[in-house]
Amino acid sequence: MSIARHDPARPVLEVSGLTVEMNGHKALDDVSFSLQKGDSVAVVGPNGAGKSTLFRVIAGTLVPQAGRITVYGSEPGVHICIAYVPQASVVDWGFPVTVFDVVMMGRTRKIGLFKRPARGDRNLVYQCLEMVNMEDMAGRQIGMLSGGQKQRVFIARALAQEAEIVLMDEPLTGLDIQSQSDIFSILASLTARGVTLLVSTHDLEIAAERFSRIMLLNGKLVALGSREQVLKPDILLAAFGGHASVQQVGGGKVVVCDSCCDGGENDSQRRAL
Repeated sequence: MSIARHDPARPVLEVSGLTVEMNGHKALDDVSFSLQKGDSVAVVGPNGAGKSTLFRVIAGTLVPQAGRITVYGSEPGVHICIAYVPQASVVDWGFPVTVFDVVMMGRTRKIGLFKRPARGDRNLVYQCLEMVNMEDMAGRQIGMLSGGQKQRVFIARALAQEAEIVLMDEPLTGLDIQSQSDIFSILASLTARGVTLLVSTHDLEIAAERFSRIMLLNGKLVALGSREQVLKPDILLAAFGGHASVQQVGGGKVVVCDSCCDGGENDSQRRAL
């Protein structure tokens, strides 16, 4: 398969009229947006909003019924610069591979499926592990790691892939505050290098504090913009529907979003507006 060249005059990611039908209903309906190099986007919405579906289409693992996605002007399937980190719940952590093996998988499409890694590839893998402070864990089986360590390994894999677009689906689930902080420090270093990030989360506070742009998604694209543009009561109510309520507190308003997490967990989030 030929690998597409980047057209620097085109957006790093352009989505036009994207529609995906699953199990008889539209998971995504006529979604359109574009992103530039180095954008850091939190993708927020209730359970079933289509966040994972959007990531799978961008990664080229799911074919939409309508619409088009381009990366620097070409279809995503002919690019090797997209790294996709799925939800931890869908990863087989019992598969017998080491941390080093997982990161080396990021080199596969550059090396070739049946070619052996060269010394330069191995050196790069170790460099990527050092960047996420996981070099001492290179020989450990992936399933033995903590949640935060697993996320670091997947980021190292994206670094080894030399990814320019990184998609992370609920990477903070189950992580303690320190692990979340460590992940965000690494992600900040990626955007500083011009990597474009899309990270799905249910946490409006994190979306506002840690990302330059916020995408509100609920089957349709409700809003995409800065925190000042997006985090408004009417827009959030449109995004979360019956999952949200607006309460007046003191001199300001607080949006309360309830039961919007996967698995139906009650994870109330409050954002002063």
